[in-house]
Amino acid sequence: MKIYLSLLALFMVLSTMSINQPFMISENSRAASKTDKDSVLRHVVLFKFKASTTTKQLEEIETAFVDLKNKIPEIESLEWGLNNSPEGLNKGFTHCFFLTFASEAARAVYLPHPDHKAFGDLLGPSLEDVLVLDYWTP
Repeated sequence: MKIYLSLLALFMVLSTMSINQPFMISENSRAASKTDKDSVLRHVVLFKFKASTTTKQLEEIETAFVDLKNKIPEIESLEWGLNNSPEGLNKGFTHCFFLTFASEAARAVYLPHPDHKAFGDLLGPSLEDVLVLDYWTP
């Protein structure tokens, strides 16, 4: 029944879309690039933690990641949250961190930055898996 209702909801959304409008991807997203002066680079980081990770360790990791915004000026914005999707498709990933950069050069400063590396050292022992996805958007 759940699958039927999900498919019905999807059909209802698709039926309201224009025939020329691609599903879930706008032409703006497809066309955005580093050459567009109004585009920004999104950096999405998903974490799956080991079962042995304590609440205290998670809180320390969360605080340390958020603090990167104060330590690395190339991060234009940072937001994060815990998975609360009712779909059950998160594959064990619980934490999402969403960073914005003005350019690939700004991201290039962030990636090897000593504070980012120090965060990785803190994170490493608790981390089971990580997924990172970057994209340009207007």
